[in-house]
Amino acid sequence: MVRLLPRFYRDKRECARWAAEFGDVASPMRIGHDGPMNVSRRIAARWPRRWPVQPFAEPRWAKQEPTYRDCPPALIEAAGKRASARPSGNWFVVAAGREVRADRPFGVTVGGRELVAWRGPEGDVRIGPGACPHLGAPLADARVDAGGLVCRWHGLRIDGSRCGTWSPVPAHDDGVLVWARLDSLGGEQPTDAPVVPARPADAARIDAVATLTGTCEPEDVVANRLDPWHGAWFHPYSFSRLRVLEAPQGIDVPDSEDRFLVEVTFRLAGRWGVPVLAEFTCPEPRTVVMRIVEGEGVGSLVETHATPLGPGPDGRPRTAVIEATIAASERPGFAVAAKLAPAIRPLMRHTAARLWRDDLAYAERRYALRSG
Repeated sequence: MVRLLPRFYRDKRECARWAAEFGDVASPMRIGHDGPMNVSRRIAARWPRRWPVQPFAEPRWAKQEPTYRDCPPALIEAAGKRASARPSGNWFVVAAGREVRADRPFGVTVGGRELVAWRGPEGDVRIGPGACPHLGAPLADARVDAGGLVCRWHGLRIDGSRCGTWSPVPAHDDGVLVWARLDSLGGEQPTDAPVVPARPADAARIDAVATLTGTCEPEDVVANRLDPWHGAWFHPYSFSRLRVLEAPQGIDVPDSEDRFLVEVTFRLAGRWGVPVLAEFTCPEPRTVVMRIVEGEGVGSLVETHATPLGPGPDGRPRTAVIEATIAASERPGFAVAAKLAPAIRPLMRHTAARLWRDDLAYAERRYALRSG
């Protein structure tokens, strides 16, 4: 018994240190000396602070600090109005760059306009109307031959230049996403290129794009992303310890100050995660960018693009959420991981899709209430 006393008090001091840092979940009265929970907490108490993955304590889901007082509807509405006032140059994201290929066409509808996209012999993106100018056959079913589309109905060839009533639209490939400029849909002053957020350039990086469709309008998707307060409540499987540090107020906000600054831990498993500081900004009306500004993966970002597709069979609007996740790090190990990008991308897409299955329910509910 005497031999056990020093160990007991040593454990007690370690538990007290854990409790001071991570909350009272590790009270020594609740921990057995030889149990696995005790071992786990000992490891956590000694875990190096410099490592990106950290242990954390959290209350039960229902015992979190409520966030509804901090995010009045008017605040989110004002953020959406500021975003909608920014120019887009009439550019719309149509697909992930990897979906537009040189061996087959890619069909998509944007704002009720049927489009077809493919790549020429040099890898350049070509986009135009999705109907053949002869009898309206779907060019998404055409075949690519020598850089041109060959209609399967009667063999009409379209090489990307004007062909009768068929005329290409300006296209842009930013290395991750493909954009189309639709002046009649956007109704703004056209620009030569879309507003593409700054992306990590020097560090090794992995990008993945997830696409989902919801019954709502782009403004509903943007409103969801401009409400960071719902993160730990609505997505407890992914986020914890979320706190909004800065939130712009009103309509007249300088661009340099128009951001939501959020402290959050990205959950990996159980009570282990990666704590970061992230900012949310809107570079144009249909895009919200979440960028890590402090912590592991500084410069990594998630671009959420909301593209109107047009009405569905029920007459209600459909919007595509096209989300690009671009992870970057200067750690030597990440450069090795980047070489395994083809294997990692499906996991990244799965994570984004899981979040957006929930968030589309939010956006669709917002649309339903707003439209009556």
